[in-house]
Amino acid sequence: MKLDQIVNQQVIETERFTLRPMRRSDTGLIGMYASDKRVAWHTTTIPHPLPPGTTEAFVERAMSPERTEDVWVIDGTVQGTGEVLGTIGLKRMDRAQSEIGYWVAPAFWNSGLASEAVRAIVDANPRDDDTMFGVVFQDNPASARVLTNAGFEYIGDAQAFSVARNATVATWTYIRNMG
Repeated sequence: MKLDQIVNQQVIETERFTLRPMRRSDTGLIGMYASDKRVAWHTTTIPHPLPPGTTEAFVERAMSPERTEDVWVIDGTVQGTGEVLGTIGLKRMDRAQSEIGYWVAPAFWNSGLASEAVRAIVDANPRDDDTMFGVVFQDNPASARVLTNAGFEYIGDAQAFSVARNATVATWTYIRNMG
């Protein structure tokens, strides 16, 4: 039996959960949550409805040694809340910079889970970034609070295309200097 393994992606422990690299066995739960319109609606990349094979392709990309984004599963097994509660990732940019992105399953919204996951990534700074960016849709102020609670500062308005909405949506952009 071959075990899934990702090189150079650390495991980050908190009291409530573990941030760990993705596994193929996560595909079912990730697919179930990502197919929820409420999750897809607040991301730029998750389509709704979720086409067959989308989740499998996402998991394979997240596990690839040539990946451009490090993705961690928010695993609540330590507290018995579930193996997959959401995901959080850092997309590589130029000059020691990353863009943070995250989603949490709706059952765990308003629980502080996203804020704790973002703070854990910021504190660990696993890519040794000088700067992290975050972008949220303006109709999702809860996600903006997640970033500001982790020390991100607002730097301006922009727009991003949402695949689920099939529309360009107004965004707020945030920055966190890590130095």
